This record gives sequence, structure tokens and C-alpha cells, in this order.
Amino acid sequence: MTAPVLRWSHVADHLHQALADAGAPLSAYVYDLEALRAHAATIAGSLPPGFELFYAIKANSDLPILQTLAPLAHGFEISSGGELAWVREHFVEVPLIFSGPGKTDAELAGALDLGVEALHVESQHELERLAWLARERGVTAPVLLRVNLAVEGLQATTLMMGGKPTPFGIAGDQLPACLAWLRAHPEIRLRGFHFHLMSHQLDADAHLRLLDAYLRQVGRWRAQYGLGTLDQVNVGGGIGVNYREPQRQFDWARFAEGLTALSARRDGLTVRFECGRYITAFCGYYAMEVIDVKHAFDRAFAVASGGTHHFRTPYAQGHSHPFRVLPVASWRYPFARPGVREARVSVVGQLCTPKDILAHDAYVDSVRAGDLVVFPYAGAYAWHISHHDFLRHPHPRHCYLPVEVADAAA
Repeated sequence: MTAPVLRWSHVADHLHQALADAGAPLSAYVYDLEALRAHAATIAGSLPPGFELFYAIKANSDLPILQTLAPLAHGFEISSGGELAWVREHFVEVPLIFSGPGKTDAELAGALDLGVEALHVESQHELERLAWLARERGVTAPVLLRVNLAVEGLQATTLMMGGKPTPFGIAGDQLPACLAWLRAHPEIRLRGFHFHLMSHQLDADAHLRLLDAYLRQVGRWRAQYGLGTLDQVNVGGGIGVNYREPQRQFDWARFAEGLTALSARRDGLTVRFECGRYITAFCGYYAMEVIDVKHAFDRAFAVASGGTHHFRTPYAQGHSHPFRVLPVASWRYPFARPGVREARVSVVGQLCTPKDILAHDAYVDSVRAGDLVVFPYAGAYAWHISHHDFLRHPHPRHCYLPVEVADAAA
């Protein structure tokens, strides 16, 4: 399956205007909200009955992104008190699930007070603290137990959170003790289980096998421990974006078809996804104006107005990020314009570290000082995981190209 369509001309038109308006070298994020809407609608609309899509806002929590997704997703997944407060400030009624390790008492209390639909609990101690807070309030806390499950034949990805010793979730051998404790604590309502063993999954068939293993295990636990009142299983997110080979993306159509075949395994349970990167990555672009093109020994470098303090994705993922050069005809100086043609070039930023590299030894037809380099697939874990204030450079602009109302109503 190819990636969702990247609307390059739409984005380029906006960037040319932004460059004309800029009083300094341009760096900007551009988010195509219509592309986001169409992609999310396709994903949500392809899920068979009994499967639900929650958006993990850690991938990108900008308000226009959330406003675009709120009508399409079944709810949002949050992982901190700050995310809880941000969402509830703007979305009073949207269903929320609260995941993540190291929840403080204040975060657990806020989840109870602000109507979180379910908390994904990471340890028995977290259960005990949550029960104590629930008793104080005279309420019942709805929970899923996050279990670090050993799955036979688990196919590893580049980022693993389970299936081996990690700080995430309750180890499988500790589950019986947690279930015994829950039977004596009616202030906690066990609604189901949460699994999130990996991220960056690009193989649809492997992901279907993993979900099948999850559902089989839940079926065994329901029978073994008499858990007939469970109503859901959260299978995490974990679906990746192929930055190295952009035309070879996760095959969502095949995956959705496979979910229909898996549906009988649900046994009446609702299966929830909490996807983040795969929802928003395709709608975002990071653009930098080239300040200089220079040579060092046998290498060419395009030095641009930004870097990994704005766009950490390439460094975090360990890849050379794909990009396009957007030529700019105007040149403000009376002297020669540096550039290269039909050459390999590395795109770097302004930071005082050789690690500030976004693309390495990539072929370009042409790149000159004053042109723009534009990186797609920048809508998730890009600005939101970057070390914004290193060297105190200016923050990039954030531009949101609107949803196309006529298309959205069709």
C-alpha cells in the first residue's frame, strides 16, 4: 500500500507566500488538515463493528489537529496530567483513556475528577494508590491492566516496549496477584486488558498475528479467572511510518480486512486502538530556508534555518529523512548564489553539534542558498519531541491549511 497522497502543490503554494512574508530566513511547520481529515476518515471508516479508534495525542496535540480528529475518532488517549488538562479545556465530552507509566497521585486524582473513561494501570502499587484515591471520593475507578505479555514468536520492531524486561506494564507472572487483590477491592472496576508491546510496526500480517495472540490470551484469562464482566481490550497503537522507503507503508487496507476475520475472536469485547504516528505523520511538513551551501573535503552541505531542535524525527529514528527542494527564484544579495547541481548533499541545521543532520548524502538535481528544503511525514513526533530551546533559536511558524468544507460535507 502506498502512502496517503501528499499534496505537494497545495503546500508549496502556501510556503511561497510564507517566504514572501518572512522578514528572516523561514522555518515552518505546515499541516494539511484536509489530508488529515481524509486519512483519518478512511481509517476509522474501515474498522469493522466492535473495533474503535482512539487518537494518541502524544504524537501531536496541537489544537487544530485535535479539532480535526475529534469528530472522526472514538476518543483520545492521553498520557499525562498536562494532556488531560489540555484536552478537557477544549473538549469537555470527548471520551478519554489514560495510559502511561509513572502516574502521580495528582494525575490519578485528576483522571477520576475529570471523567476519564478508563485508566490503564501499570503496577499493583499504582492500583493501590488509585483505590485509595477512589475511596476518598466515593467513586469506582474503571481500569484496564496493562500486561507485559510474553508472546511466542513475537516479531521484533525497532522499538519494543514489551515481550521482554521493560519498565512498562505488569509482568505476566504478576497478573494472578493483581487479580486476587482486585477481588477484594470493589472501588476498582476491571474493564479489560491493555497491551502495547511494540511500535514502528510496518508489517500488516505480523500485526494481525499479534492481535490474534492478544485476543487468544484474554480468552484464556477470562475462562481461568472467571472474568465474565470484561468489556474491552486495548491493543495499543504501534503502527509505524516508513520514513526510509516512503512508498512502502503499512498496508492498512489488508489490515482492516484481516480485522474482520479476527472479529469472532473478540467474544463480545470491544477492541480499541490508540494510534498516533500513523494518523498524523502524513499531514505534516517541515520547511527550512537554505542559508548556505558549502563543501567540506569531498562532501556538500546545505545549511538551513532550523534543525533537530525543531524536527528531531530523523535523529530519533536514526534515518536520513526524505525531502524535496522547493526552488525560489529571488535572491536578495548582489554577490554569487552558492549551490550545487546533480550532486549528493547533506541537509543540516544551525546547532553547534555534528548530530544536527536531517538528511544524509541525498541526491538533488539542484539546491541553492535561498531555496526551501521541505520534509514530509512531519506531522507526528516531530516538533512535539524536539528540544525547542537549545541555543535559543526562534521557534518555527506553525501553519494549518484548513479542511476543505465542500469535500468534508460530501
